[in-house]
Amino acid sequence: MIPYLKRFFKNFDYPLFFVYLALSLFGLVMIYSASMGWAVLNYDREPDYFFDKQIKNLVIAIPMFFLAAFFPYKHYKSRAMMQLMLIVMFILLILVHFIGTGGESGSQSWIHLGFGNIQPSEIAKIVIVLYFAGIFTKKYEKGTLDKLNESVGPPLIVLFFVFVLIMMETDVGNTMIISFVAISVIAASGIKLKSFSKLVGLIGIVILMGLFVIYIMKDQLQMEKRLGRLGAFLHPFEDELGFGYQIVNGYIAIGSGGLKGLGLGNSNQKFGYLPEPHTDFIMAIIAEELGLIGVLIVMCGLFFLVFKGISIALSTRDPQARMIAAGIASIIGFQTFVNLGGMLGLIPLTGVTLPFISYGGTSIILLSAAIGILMNVSMFVKHEKSKE
Repeated sequence: MIPYLKRFFKNFDYPLFFVYLALSLFGLVMIYSASMGWAVLNYDREPDYFFDKQIKNLVIAIPMFFLAAFFPYKHYKSRAMMQLMLIVMFILLILVHFIGTGGESGSQSWIHLGFGNIQPSEIAKIVIVLYFAGIFTKKYEKGTLDKLNESVGPPLIVLFFVFVLIMMETDVGNTMIISFVAISVIAASGIKLKSFSKLVGLIGIVILMGLFVIYIMKDQLQMEKRLGRLGAFLHPFEDELGFGYQIVNGYIAIGSGGLKGLGLGNSNQKFGYLPEPHTDFIMAIIAEELGLIGVLIVMCGLFFLVFKGISIALSTRDPQARMIAAGIASIIGFQTFVNLGGMLGLIPLTGVTLPFISYGGTSIILLSAAIGILMNVSMFVKHEKSKE
């Protein structure tokens, strides 16, 4: 244990930790600024209601980071660990359809635990990364990575059921992210391009099958609301008081900020105009209060985490480490794209949070765990290099 602790602190990736911590603390400040009016006007609470709740989330999230950073990532490919992760994930994904709530949005995506809520789809993101990395590492070690008729069925079946279960929550954003994350992990496995193309085609078929199942069950899935969001994405100003309301007010917030912004705390849109300004539209408030400069600072921090993950993936010979690093980088990258793309009207609005910045307990805790796992991989890579 003592030698392991020495290696832990010797190889600790301080830039990765400090950027993660800085983004989380900056997010805390912006949650307070963005949510003060919303808490009073819509929840009849004190202005610091969501700020206090996010502090409690961080009290759990930061220790979760260190726990994940300390736990050797190689254990995630053991048969028992993969089975345990899948069992827990599927129990939660199924349970949410029976006892789930909408939290502060319309999707039935949260399970209330008394002391807080848990969002199973956030857990699914990490489980898919670790499970796919474990499966394809074993294929790599057996020399069957490019033999698609061997051991490919189980991960595709898992992805299919995850896709259907999360789509049934009407959580389109996280379904998109998980699908792309799974493809990113496979791409980092070292598989040949021809085999990769075939496998992506199989995943495409799995997704189409999932969409067909969802279509059959469309009466249960608020299809009218989804079509309304699609219409708002295409023509937001034609329904600016309806489905386009949030996007249009987001544009107003962004346009009001200019280069330097109106000043921290001086947003006008957060006072009843922009719905849920502390969650998926928090970047609009950052743009309004801190301007383009504030937006660029956040984007640089998020880009660093994605770049760090890719850099770690490219610098290791261990296929499992490479796939985990690439998968975690893709979670942060794709989630950022989906959040900002929805806010800017580049893609349909899905309600996905901005990593480390938006309010959300499960999001910050699970993302902290993901960065902790990336930290463990980073320390392993540094240790291996020092041995060489």
